[in-house]
Amino acid sequence: MSKSTYAIVTLAYWAFMLTDGALRMIVLLHFHELGYSPVQLSFLFLLYECAGIATNLIGGWIGSRYGLRLTLFIGLTLQIIALSALTLVDSTWTPYLVVGFVMAIQALAGVAKDLTKMSSKSAVKLVIKEDSNNEGKLFKWVAVLTGSKNALKGVGFFLGSLLLSTLGFDQALYSLAALLLLVLTISLIWIKESFGKSNIKTKFTQLFSKSSAINRLSFARAFLFASRDVWFVVGLPIFLHDSLGWDFWEVGGFMAIWVIGYGIVQAFAPKITGSKKAPHRGPTLAHCVKSAQVWIFILSITCAAIALAVTFDYHLYLTLLGGLGVFGFVFAINSSLHSYLILAYTDTDNVSLNVGFYYMANACGRLLGTLLSGTVYLLAGLPACLWTAAALTLIAAISSLKLPRSLES
Repeated sequence: MSKSTYAIVTLAYWAFMLTDGALRMIVLLHFHELGYSPVQLSFLFLLYECAGIATNLIGGWIGSRYGLRLTLFIGLTLQIIALSALTLVDSTWTPYLVVGFVMAIQALAGVAKDLTKMSSKSAVKLVIKEDSNNEGKLFKWVAVLTGSKNALKGVGFFLGSLLLSTLGFDQALYSLAALLLLVLTISLIWIKESFGKSNIKTKFTQLFSKSSAINRLSFARAFLFASRDVWFVVGLPIFLHDSLGWDFWEVGGFMAIWVIGYGIVQAFAPKITGSKKAPHRGPTLAHCVKSAQVWIFILSITCAAIALAVTFDYHLYLTLLGGLGVFGFVFAINSSLHSYLILAYTDTDNVSLNVGFYYMANACGRLLGTLLSGTVYLLAGLPACLWTAAALTLIAAISSLKLPRSLES
């Protein structure tokens, strides 16, 4: 895979994540303003996360059989369709019809996101030659890609709330669709070579990973992301708007700053953990596994401390907003380490299959977090969401203890 092709793939992924963040904020704030409950709001994103489970498995197989160029183009096309279709929602529809329709369209957007993400994340493994001297470089490239896409998703949160406030629901969605259509056109013109196609014919029965390392990492990843989404998807935005009286643009702005900061930290994770100094494959992998095991326990302790402070209303603004900033910093380190480890544990021929399986687990975690976010917030408020997050991070921490520190093990 040439670096010029990789550059276009990455630009397409960046543009996609910008629209993905904007779409989430537009849907959340618009339907909250229309009076939908926290549980109904969480249901709007339910199929979005469900779609990721099947998409990553099947998409990994498609990418392995037919190349990742195809999955990238399909992902961009589906997102354009999803953005345009949401404008069909009519004020005369019943709430049940609206929720059902938006869930279906969000499922389409979920398929689009995971196909695009899998294509871009797998491309990193392909553009960097697989030898022992490149493992430190691989971690650096993965960290930069992951950090930059999350920073752009954060910008998308702010962009979505801004477009909703200034242009309204329909025009905001049309603007995002137009941007992505331009990106798709450029990608179709410039990306000519196929990439990611396995040299071995992959059977459909090979979708599930047979590697204990990848299985353990995927399990930890699921609970890691569930711990974020349990407060992030519904609980925090609604709490900021209803309990603290923030305007939509302020809610979107804070969420944007949080995700942008989280993305920046991800990009610098190799430097923060000291992993980029490792001279060859063994120490780099071993060092990253050890770092992942340490940082996930730090995240669990951090989350419990925030939950405790918010429960007793101790300097609410400082402990909640500042505490979630610390959570974002530690979470970003964990996420970046995981994103490197999945590529370190896999090989070039199976990269799309293993990355697909790993992000299937990621989607399961997000689905769990999304379900819990609306339900727990409705029953017991934001403090309960944070306590639940602390428990989920602890499960992820325990499951990380048996990650192998070498490929041979």
